[in-house]
Amino acid sequence: MTAPLISLKNIRQQYGGRTVLEIPALDIQPGTIVGLAGPNGSGKSTLLRLLAFLEAPASGQVCFEGQPESIGPGGVHRHVTLLVQEPYLLKRSVFANVAYGLKVRGETDITPKVAEALEQVGLDFKEFAKRSWFELSGGECQRVALAARLILRPKALLMDEPTASLDTTSATRIRTAALSARTDQGTTLVIASHDMTWLNEVCDTILFLQDGRIADRT
Repeated sequence: MTAPLISLKNIRQQYGGRTVLEIPALDIQPGTIVGLAGPNGSGKSTLLRLLAFLEAPASGQVCFEGQPESIGPGGVHRHVTLLVQEPYLLKRSVFANVAYGLKVRGETDITPKVAEALEQVGLDFKEFAKRSWFELSGGECQRVALAARLILRPKALLMDEPTASLDTTSATRIRTAALSARTDQGTTLVIASHDMTWLNEVCDTILFLQDGRIADRT
């Protein structure tokens, strides 16, 4: 039997002594699309940060492919990436933003890979590659940030309200690119969103969070 890609065991997260998330067990299977739904403050973003190995739980264990992992820099961060609602871009060109991760890894022949990643999110390479970060609209920033993650071909792509407040074109491009990553590369997706129509259309499972707990799942 294939091990879960990411699993949580007896997780409790606390901020300032207050418990904000409590999950006895959760397995994210490879190649699946999992939706996270629930009101603001229900724990969706906290859960995503734990699944992305960006913060450690107060207690419990987070495993990747069956092995416990820490939040320190390590191999797991080559395979799991988080797209937040308002991503930070480097104060550089679009090309430099998208290429950054590959350059850090010492990869070569980067230009065609950047072009492919931009095409995935619906941005023309010739038009956008030389643009500076401050010349982009909000939707374009989000799409560049997604391209910077897709170029790394992660095993898990986590998305926190990726289409909130975006124009229809950008929202559609982000949805299409994310689904293509699952179809073409087998990428596992975990999507936190208030857009229940989208979640119902694409997710294999939707977890409904309430007060830091999984209240229901469909």
